[in-house]
Amino acid sequence: WSEIDYGNLVFTFQLAYAAGLLLVGRLIDLVGTRLGYAISMVAWSLASMAHGAASSMQGFLAVRFALGFGEAGVFPASIKAVAEWFPKKERALATGIFNAGTNLGAILAPFLVRWINARWGWRSSFFVVGGLGFVWVLLWVAVYRRPEEHSRCSADELAYIRSDPSEIQKKIAWRLLLPHRQTWAFVLGKFLTDPIWWFYLFWVPDFLQRQHGLALAQISWPIAVIYVIADVGSVAGGWFSSALIRHGKSINFSRKVAMLACAVSVLPIVLAPRLASTWSAIFVIGLAAAAHQGFSANIFTLTSDMFPAKAVGSVVGLGGMAGAVGGMLIAKFVAHVLQLTGSYAIPFAIASSAYLIALAIIHALAPRLEPVHLDFSGGQ
Repeated sequence: WSEIDYGNLVFTFQLAYAAGLLLVGRLIDLVGTRLGYAISMVAWSLASMAHGAASSMQGFLAVRFALGFGEAGVFPASIKAVAEWFPKKERALATGIFNAGTNLGAILAPFLVRWINARWGWRSSFFVVGGLGFVWVLLWVAVYRRPEEHSRCSADELAYIRSDPSEIQKKIAWRLLLPHRQTWAFVLGKFLTDPIWWFYLFWVPDFLQRQHGLALAQISWPIAVIYVIADVGSVAGGWFSSALIRHGKSINFSRKVAMLACAVSVLPIVLAPRLASTWSAIFVIGLAAAAHQGFSANIFTLTSDMFPAKAVGSVVGLGGMAGAVGGMLIAKFVAHVLQLTGSYAIPFAIASSAYLIALAIIHALAPRLEPVHLDFSGGQ
């Protein structure tokens, strides 16, 4: 495959992910977190297994599209679950913890897949990973309940979870969300920062091969180190803003200070293409990945800070769709830059500045992170 072919595979996944987020976030708001998440995971697992049957570029494009559509339900459902189970002051930390779980999979996957490949071939790795998704679905359906439905949730605990001001409980149409600055603060923030994570996910292995001469079998440990560092950032970023709130700082101050710290921590990644040492490059990429995860934990939490719980899935879906569109654009852009120049200097320069720009836009549109007041009478 050429750089353009690989870019097309990434673009197709992002296209489906964008379309899926627009629809699946709405589905989760309509059918609930438990069922919506289960449906998404079944679709995701089936699509993952279908990769093992693909034998042409067209076949891989088709299964990548299906995978992106199925995967789109994960974050809207996860954020909605956090909104159902945690008061606002604890949501960033909770988001950081579950977000760290996604990195745990990325840490283990290279070793698991390499082991499966060596014994049964590359097709089997897709069948095994897809099968694990079905195991997770069974556990999710068996375990997850809303707090008011859970047998072990006491009245005192439920009161603590619901300690924030009461929220509207009506179904919320997109037309009520789009006119608000808070919606666009989240959407534009995701548009600018999500593509950077997709860039790390899809292109860093190629960077390590191209720039540092690592063979495919040598990449597992460096990638694992990057994601371990990212896990620390995910939890630390969520913990930091939650700790500031516990010490009496406002939600607005706490979220934005945490996001600013993360945005500044990304800046050194501009040096990655210039570093001769492989482990120095891995460290600055890991630091940037950690900063992204900390930023992500807080930007996701903005939705439940500013919107009623019934709207969170839809808002996260809109933002995720914007992020996926950005991912589509960066896939094409990076592929063409590499095809023309063979250098990662421009992509890493973009990555270093994206978070400060995103935070400036978020602050301009939502300077106080004030809650959205939705008018159901037809006006705004």
